[in-house]
Amino acid sequence: MRNPFDLTGRAALVTGAAQGIGAAIAAGLAEAGADVALLDIRPADETAARVRALGRRAAAIECDLSGLTPERAAELVQAAVEQLSRLDILVSCAGIIRRAPALEFSPEDWNAVLDLNLNAVFYLAQAAARHFVAQGKPGRIINVASMLSFQGGLLVPSYAAAKSAVAGLTRALANEWAAREINVNAIAPGYIETEVTAGIRADAERSAAILSRIPAGRWGQPDDLKGAAVFLASDASRYVHGAILTVDGGWLAR
Repeated sequence: MRNPFDLTGRAALVTGAAQGIGAAIAAGLAEAGADVALLDIRPADETAARVRALGRRAAAIECDLSGLTPERAAELVQAAVEQLSRLDILVSCAGIIRRAPALEFSPEDWNAVLDLNLNAVFYLAQAAARHFVAQGKPGRIINVASMLSFQGGLLVPSYAAAKSAVAGLTRALANEWAAREINVNAIAPGYIETEVTAGIRADAERSAAILSRIPAGRWGQPDDLKGAAVFLASDASRYVHGAILTVDGGWLAR
């Protein structure tokens, strides 16, 4: 009997794969047997080395997803297909954050965050789903949401808006595509030690306040997202559609 978590023979496209959560998820998928196309604005050499060390193929695609168009999204999906000979999984992890009081929040910061964190997620999902439908094969789409898909946060109105929209988009696409055997789900990380949270962690008072509320008693590590990603990418989740899986050390349960 096949291990339902085994991804051998499958290929994934992971955005934001050069570091942090994206790099960890890419490595986790490779550990489960998948080949991985690594998309990022910066070189993903370290992630590629991790994937290849596991005996899997790694394809690097350098691209700025800001201002992504549907046409360009289709080209990126096709590039992944050409380099890995197939595509079964899309993980949209690339994102940015801008912090400022809402009264002072600039249009530039608002639009930049919505563009990358929401528009690019939709266009890539659309392009991947079109590929899956054309091939007549099942597919997995995993969006990276946030615990701010459920909360408002502080000083991050565009990020909270985008991640709340990602949760809604995930459910909407799942409703449409489940009958086509395309599973659309999302992972909602809590406070994870990444570049995005570096400023908060450097603030001793703020960091201590956050840590005191996390039931697990520690900040999350990027590798803590691996299991959730493999589950949602695998046959183990074949009847899971439109789920927002929180990986937050219990933060939202508090």
